[in-house]
Amino acid sequence: MDYLINEGYPSAAKKFALEANIQPKADVDSIQERVEIRNAIHGGDIQSAIEKINELNPQILDQNSPLHFALLRLQLVELIRSCTSTPNADITPVLTFATTQLAPRAPTNPEFLEDLERTMALLIFPPDNLAPPLAALLDPNLRKTVANRVNEAILSSQGARREARIRNLVRLRAWAEQKAREAKKDLPATLDLGLDHTKEDRDGHGGEDSVMQGNGESEAMVT
Repeated sequence: MDYLINEGYPSAAKKFALEANIQPKADVDSIQERVEIRNAIHGGDIQSAIEKINELNPQILDQNSPLHFALLRLQLVELIRSCTSTPNADITPVLTFATTQLAPRAPTNPEFLEDLERTMALLIFPPDNLAPPLAALLDPNLRKTVANRVNEAILSSQGARREARIRNLVRLRAWAEQKAREAKKDLPATLDLGLDHTKEDRDGHGGEDSVMQGNGESEAMVT
């Protein structure tokens, strides 16, 4: 249950609670607020995400300057992405945003300054010939990383677990396998976690997959 709540599956959590005849540990309806924030970040609408976070709890960003800067830096990346995808685009909005929103914060932390300088370098080099550190800024995975940090911050502010217990179990299992292989134990080349879809799932008859796809929610929070 905590996995479904933490990872942003409100409809699946409701169904699970109903079928298991248990009381959800959190208000399942409140999950939707995190889902909307997650979706806004995944879609590149960072301003909307920031506004939704502040509506939910303004202290989340006020008390977490690294997270706030990460969101603003991502918003700058999205502005640069828009500019570089259009020939002869006006970069004034990029410069204005960087000057007013990020530059005042950069001197407070050496990492902030380094991140800002690296991000502004995207304006100098052609987007199809970027060094790996710069290309990573335009990779969609950066959106997912920031979205996950936001999700954890919201959960923490609500007094909830920042991470579902099942993820700790998966990491523990991976650690145990690694130690066993280092000790030259007799193990198969790959160990099935038992999470692969069955034939019924692939044919469209799997219950949980159908729930996930039909409840109006996009992919789960990525960690």
